[in-house]
Amino acid sequence: MRFLAALFLALTPAPPPADITRPAPTFNGTVHAVAYRGDTVYVGGSFTKATWEGRTYPRQRLAAFDSRTGKLMKWAPDADGAVRALATTTDGVFAAGDFHRVAGVKRDAIAHFSGVSGTLAPFSHEVDGTPYTLAAGNGRLYLGGSFSSVDGKPRRNLAAFDLKTGRIDTRWAAKADDRVHTLAVSGQQVFLGGAFHKINDVSSTLRLAAVSSSNGSLDRYFRPKVTAEVNALAVDSGGVFVATGGQGGRAVAYRLDGSLRWQRVFDGDAVAITRHKGVTYVGGHFDKVCLTPRNGPRGTCLDGAEPRIKLAAITGSGRLTDWAPQANGVIGVRVLGVDSRAEAIDAGGDFTTVGGSPRPHFARFSSEATETGGRPAH
Repeated sequence: MRFLAALFLALTPAPPPADITRPAPTFNGTVHAVAYRGDTVYVGGSFTKATWEGRTYPRQRLAAFDSRTGKLMKWAPDADGAVRALATTTDGVFAAGDFHRVAGVKRDAIAHFSGVSGTLAPFSHEVDGTPYTLAAGNGRLYLGGSFSSVDGKPRRNLAAFDLKTGRIDTRWAAKADDRVHTLAVSGQQVFLGGAFHKINDVSSTLRLAAVSSSNGSLDRYFRPKVTAEVNALAVDSGGVFVATGGQGGRAVAYRLDGSLRWQRVFDGDAVAITRHKGVTYVGGHFDKVCLTPRNGPRGTCLDGAEPRIKLAAITGSGRLTDWAPQANGVIGVRVLGVDSRAEAIDAGGDFTTVGGSPRPHFARFSSEATETGGRPAH
């Protein structure tokens, strides 16, 4: 039996490795967030050190590097708790998370920095709870998470701030009855994903919805059906793309009216999702992608599977590509991002290796490699 098993493994072609062709720093703790501004990549998480070209530097949960060279930059504001979300604007970088002080100054769960020097801006608010996600657009900064108030004013898991004044936007009145994990701004809409059952006390808004970017009123045109908690979402002209948990996990593509385009099922949670040139990139806890939507206990694929360890890519028609970087770890990938200027796909999380090579908590892939290695598999 052992001989036959060994022979089977020897004859089974391994998925082609994904080349890590772009240099980038690595970190000594989990990476939760990544954001882009010009030629700078900003990283947030629970790490306290970053490593670049064999040298280790102190970085207290925030860091930045040059997107062209991968060189770690001097930008290094320190936070006393995990950074779970980042967003950039022309005026700098916003961070949200579990922290209470930044650069030795009180900042309760949300802060604003210069994108160049890392200097702390006056922007300061009191958040009663934990933020999970940020998004910027239409002159506002949008905040989602698990919280009940901001600056003493009732705000149920959602809030918005005026980017010009820094004040809470009292006209934007969206609310959720449970956790909001992810936000995305697209045109005049803000898309919301999470564990909620109702947005603005309206039924049929389970886990995924859209609201007005100006006042938070519900978009009743977008009516998707979602079977499990939404962990991440991405929006572009091709539609709305979500990563969910559940029995196993799913990557699901919806049209802008909420109707289903395609879905892929995994044997573990899908936690992160992003889009680039029509390809959907997914990261999470999974080790396999099911060949059909049918799965069983603990996400077991019932009709066969393709190995994709913590990372996968899907074509515009919903077919699995042969891109297979193979990250390690139980939790795996927590965040994905696209650096359009550098044509790179970034992954952060709890992994320490990719393709068997050391890449603690952060890896950068050439999007050209993913495209040339991205022919459909199933």
